[in-house]
Amino acid sequence: MSGFVTVPEPVEVPGLTHLHTGKVRDLYSTDSGALVMVASDRVSAFDWVLPTEIPGKGRLLTQLSLWWFERLGDLVANHVLSDTPPEGAPADWAGRTLVCERLDMVPVECVARGYLAGSGLAEYRVDRTVCGVPLPEGLVDGSELPEPVFTPATKAEVGDHDENVSFEVVAERHGERLATELRDLTLRVYGRGRDVARERGVILADTKFEFGRSASGEHLVLADEVFTPDSSRYWPADEWSPGHAQPSFDKQILRDWLTSPASGWDRASDTPPPELPENVVERTLSRYAEIHERLTGAKPTL
Repeated sequence: MSGFVTVPEPVEVPGLTHLHTGKVRDLYSTDSGALVMVASDRVSAFDWVLPTEIPGKGRLLTQLSLWWFERLGDLVANHVLSDTPPEGAPADWAGRTLVCERLDMVPVECVARGYLAGSGLAEYRVDRTVCGVPLPEGLVDGSELPEPVFTPATKAEVGDHDENVSFEVVAERHGERLATELRDLTLRVYGRGRDVARERGVILADTKFEFGRSASGEHLVLADEVFTPDSSRYWPADEWSPGHAQPSFDKQILRDWLTSPASGWDRASDTPPPELPENVVERTLSRYAEIHERLTGAKPTL
């Protein structure tokens, strides 16, 4: 059993209808049918939404997504209509709220990998593939792949694992035309992000996107977040050294603490994870802020 340690109560705002509480974001609908996406400061690890928040994280992720949406506009449309909170929203929503177009979402996590790590590395060690894509012998943890690969996954509910699947499974479930469109667009957008990050001394090892279709249904639209440290694996290029786990700009600090004797938590049990100590919270936020500044050249507004 996993999920929320404590399920948050949705905020009531006149004119908004609460639709969903996710691991990190809360989703509302306006009277006109637009969606309001609020990025909280919640953080998840090992399929649990932790009891401790990372103050300012939601604003940082929102700022970084907006920065990236601007740089991807010639490749793909996005769902953002406004970053101004609706009238009557709590003051705390400022900087963490996106008013978005309602889309018909494709139920596929579109993952692009340029380097071998995470669940891709685990699969490769067994049969030299990632989501059914054959890879050459001799790769190790952190190796750059000969070319980026599309490794989709099914989107899970809170507390469940996303399931890696092959391109063929996506084609069988959703049609080969859509599967091809998802693959090609995912790799194009990843390529842009990889190149921009590389110019700034950062490796974008892998990332995931979510796409939907607007009312016209003609083109895929990029939704949710994009190239944040919650959805992407970033490494400092000057410290890249294949053969072991790479230092990363994400929540690895808190994952390491949770699995250390210091936390006293048994991941294999049904016991919820404990509160994070203050120094782990501070170090995690510092790592998030560092990747924001490396990419954008500016400190985040928290």
